[in-house]
Amino acid sequence: MTVMEPFGVRLRRAMDERGPLCVGIDPHASLLAEWGLNDDVAGLERFSRTVVAAVADRVAVLKPQSAFFERFGSRGVAVLEKSVEEARAAGALVVMDAKRGDIGSTMAAYAESFLHKDAPLFSDALTVSPYLGYGSLKPAVDLACESGAGLFVLALTSNPEGGEVQHAVRGDGRTVGATMLAHLAAENAGEEPLGSFGAVVGATLGDLSSYDLGINGPLLAPGIGAQGATPADLPRVFGAAVRNVVPNVSRGVLRHGPDATALRRAADRFAAEIRTAVTAS
Repeated sequence: MTVMEPFGVRLRRAMDERGPLCVGIDPHASLLAEWGLNDDVAGLERFSRTVVAAVADRVAVLKPQSAFFERFGSRGVAVLEKSVEEARAAGALVVMDAKRGDIGSTMAAYAESFLHKDAPLFSDALTVSPYLGYGSLKPAVDLACESGAGLFVLALTSNPEGGEVQHAVRGDGRTVGATMLAHLAAENAGEEPLGSFGAVVGATLGDLSSYDLGINGPLLAPGIGAQGATPADLPRVFGAAVRNVVPNVSRGVLRHGPDATALRRAADRFAAEIRTAVTAS
């Protein structure tokens, strides 16, 4: 298996060259309707390929949400495979938002689905859930290292329900979310210019100064745009770690479709605002 440069190296370069914006590809039924498309495989394909063609040559990261493709069965997954291939060919890194999490051979199979270089759905990184214990992610960590891919581990998510788990305090006095960040810092120790193991940390969470976000890895930050956070909020939320933030915008860009020019303009506007906020911090 050919080993690429580590994900963290490739991501840092893409962020420096294109800016840190990540655009989500979330073809849910209401967006398909807004675009005048049917909620079927043909609509899914038109939606996804339009987004990829419009922005994959200008943004650092595209993040397809696999559930919106999986709901159409094998034909939907085939659309996802093609979208991943076309996005990577245009120079964007692909983070597969699948939030997989299991144990043993099952976790290994999930990892092979998205992180093995020869897999049809091979992606530059994968979102994973550590809530069967961080150690349950070892098959994904190992395969990511072998293939030059990365992981984004759910740590401090933007959904209100997440707090009941992530802010729970362990016997050692540390929260569960802080424990996940500490594991990631250990994975990334000594890596330059950026480690390949990132955390998902919501941009809508406000003051996170009680958490050590300095994990020497990327911080995938959902919540910009429709969920209420703005690029100007990033320095306040992420502090000294803001340069490693990968802000995700989905509906804020996607609602401008199906016109490709409008999609590009929206992505360019968010990218410029994010770059300004990060640079000024």
